[in-house]
Amino acid sequence: MGADVSDDDLITAWGLVHEAMNSIQPKLLGGITPDGKDMSGPWFEVLIRLQRTPEHRLPMSRLAREVSLSTGGFTKLADRLEREGYLVRENCAHDRRVVYASLTEGGVDFVDEVRAKHVRRLREHVLEPLGEDGVRQLTTIARTLRDSSHA
Repeated sequence: MGADVSDDDLITAWGLVHEAMNSIQPKLLGGITPDGKDMSGPWFEVLIRLQRTPEHRLPMSRLAREVSLSTGGFTKLADRLEREGYLVRENCAHDRRVVYASLTEGGVDFVDEVRAKHVRRLREHVLEPLGEDGVRQLTTIARTLRDSSHA
């Protein structure tokens, strides 16, 4: 499988993916907060995942896994988000081992504003260069890579 792709071609392809992400990410999250500050990728990923989830809450262990942080690293991030007033922790009524991260009302308002700016930037820096078909292909490729890494 893949015998027609040289080692150099494979390294180049993956290097370009990495380089593209590193160059586009600051354009997507730089100065994006309401007060004009940059937002780090993990902050944004946690907030947007919670915003897109019914009831705006997910188990902390799942969020940590989905944003590729260790449990300890995610706990520190959750502490900061909680101090900012964007999320609260809630114990599960049925399983005391489960703790949920939930967006506060202020967190919902904050992420709604940030999301709107982010979408405008995605349209400029991703949709414009790739086009609709390119975005669909990118989605398929990214999903395939993500799913194969869990196999």
